[in-house]
Amino acid sequence: MSKRIDVQDLNVFYGDFKAVEDVTIRIEARSVTAFIGPSGCGKSTFLRTLNRMHEVIPRARVEGKVLLDGDDLYGAGVDPVTVRSQIGMVFQRPNPFPTMSIRDNVLAGVKLNNKRISRSESDNLVERSLRGANLWKEVKDRLEKPGSGLSGGQQQRLCIARAIAVQPEVILMDEPCSALDPISTLAVEDLIDELKDNYTVVIVTHNMQQAARVSEKTAFFNIAGTGEPGRLIEYSETTDIFNNPKEKSTEDYVSGRFG
Repeated sequence: MSKRIDVQDLNVFYGDFKAVEDVTIRIEARSVTAFIGPSGCGKSTFLRTLNRMHEVIPRARVEGKVLLDGDDLYGAGVDPVTVRSQIGMVFQRPNPFPTMSIRDNVLAGVKLNNKRISRSESDNLVERSLRGANLWKEVKDRLEKPGSGLSGGQQQRLCIARAIAVQPEVILMDEPCSALDPISTLAVEDLIDELKDNYTVVIVTHNMQQAARVSEKTAFFNIAGTGEPGRLIEYSETTDIFNNPKEKSTEDYVSGRFG
């Protein structure tokens, strides 16, 4: 069951540097939300705060609240590992574990969470996850072969299968198609469209057409200048952001006048 995310007054710091300032946003359940904006405006940093991935960087911290259906992910006693199993992440470059088979790649996150499952359960989970990532038909006869032997687009869908296997409520994607060719990109975009039936999906993208194609809502982030924090400038229905933005800087960005 996918869940809604409510972010309230979020500030993100790396040491003394404030990277993101005062973000308040509601991300609807079972939908695709796109984050757009120029490089360095805090989109990916903000995305990583949603499942506490940014904490792996020394001296990184946040102020404010991130609520998953009302539960504060930064509350006292909340385990970041649990948060990351609820909110999965797919990175910019496909990163299957190179020495692991396709099957073991899918199960990697489950095993990391110390879940003991039988062979038949794991067989079912591998098939279900690969079907969910639209990859089953392509790999079902080579599950014991290394994941690194797949094409780039297949590797990215394998990483999505790995994220699905943990049965998260939310899937975060940080420019998941930037390293892929157009045909693989289309396959991943089609998959994103299917994933929203079961998951809340948030995607960072530099591709305006992609944001317009895959998302219901779009958030535009911007930065006043080098060394300034990133801010959320405008957040609305994707059609409004691209066709009828309220802010001039949004209009300039989506029309290609800057960034």
